[in-house]
Amino acid sequence: MRRMILSACLCIIAILASAQITIKGNKLPFQKIIGTDTITVLLFNDVSNAEIEYIGNGTTINWYKYSKGVNTFHSSFKTIYPEDATGYTLNVDGHETHIWVIDYKNYLPVFNSFEPENSPNSQCINMNLLIDANIPVLSYQTFIGSQFSLPRDFSISYQTLKWDDATSTWISDPVTVPLELPANQINVPTPYGNTIFTISGDQYAAGLGIDPVTKKSSEYLTNAVISHLKTNVTSRDQQTGNNNEGDFPSSKTPINFSAPIDVQFLSNANPATQFYNWGIYKDSKLVITRSEKEHRYSFTEAGTYQVKLTVSNSICSFTDSLTVIVSESALYVPNVFTPNGDGLNDEFRVAYKSLLTFQCWVFNRWGRQVYYWTDPMKGWDGNINGKKATPGPYFYVIKATGSDKKVYKLKGDINLLRGAGN
Repeated sequence: MRRMILSACLCIIAILASAQITIKGNKLPFQKIIGTDTITVLLFNDVSNAEIEYIGNGTTINWYKYSKGVNTFHSSFKTIYPEDATGYTLNVDGHETHIWVIDYKNYLPVFNSFEPENSPNSQCINMNLLIDANIPVLSYQTFIGSQFSLPRDFSISYQTLKWDDATSTWISDPVTVPLELPANQINVPTPYGNTIFTISGDQYAAGLGIDPVTKKSSEYLTNAVISHLKTNVTSRDQQTGNNNEGDFPSSKTPINFSAPIDVQFLSNANPATQFYNWGIYKDSKLVITRSEKEHRYSFTEAGTYQVKLTVSNSICSFTDSLTVIVSESALYVPNVFTPNGDGLNDEFRVAYKSLLTFQCWVFNRWGRQVYYWTDPMKGWDGNINGKKATPGPYFYVIKATGSDKKVYKLKGDINLLRGAGN
């Protein structure tokens, strides 16, 4: 808005310069073109120190006052001392320039009261601010008597809260909404934290270098609630590039992962929240409910889950949800591995999803057990009692159960290959 005012001022200054007029005093000029009328509106901050002077070389100079289409002779001097709510016509050798003068200090807005409406049950999402104000009209006239007014822009500012992922906290978030006056109320989004509302304006104050008129409300204690539902995997950490598990949890929605796993659900509700109601549903059937601020659940069965959270206080509530998909089990066994230290296929590992139990035995060709493990994330590195195993075929037996109750009993051979010198 200040850029627009500055642009208008530069334009009017150029026009007045072409008319060879100078103006003394703190003012904002505006050009108004209405039909065939062109008028310069001068908005002064106190006309008592203002002067308007013709500095050209015209021979016949006459100033006229006008109001409601009536023109009266005012002066033949080059300089006049303008008055509020008055129009002036400068006639120089038959060429006319029309000016209307407004003294801004006589039209300051007055805010008698400004308070949030006392209606907490209807203020969970939006709310009304009640305004009692007297906003004088900045009116001006063309030299033929047509009356218009300058627009006055006001705004309401306050602080709400927004969730910041970087710090995992609610932080202050300033809000400014435009206000068109006259109006006895305005509807704004309800803040998520306690705040004070401030109404201020108009745009001409800044242009004139004075402080805008402001009015503050009493402190508003919010009842609006909201959550920022997040998840945190609290067990079975994934070592990047060091396992063959599929569907490990991510921040994407829906969350898709393999069982078993513990997931911590974080409500991240704003401070006005008092109560928490968690519900976990599997295939639309309620599995469990909780009432803590944070909720942890162990997923051990395949299926689609809906996690719902309702945060509330005695007046407002808010519901958020996310989808969790626990994959069906799967188990794949390779037929070769190459423990040569190149970082590729150096261990005999299985690829899997959603295994609840796992056992694997490895035997040499004579039926002697050379390795055994129970964690599907791990594997055999090709060593026996700290020494490199002989290359060739080995045999495995695997027993496992999946989150979908599937039982795996697998047998087969695995070839251990080494390059020269390995």
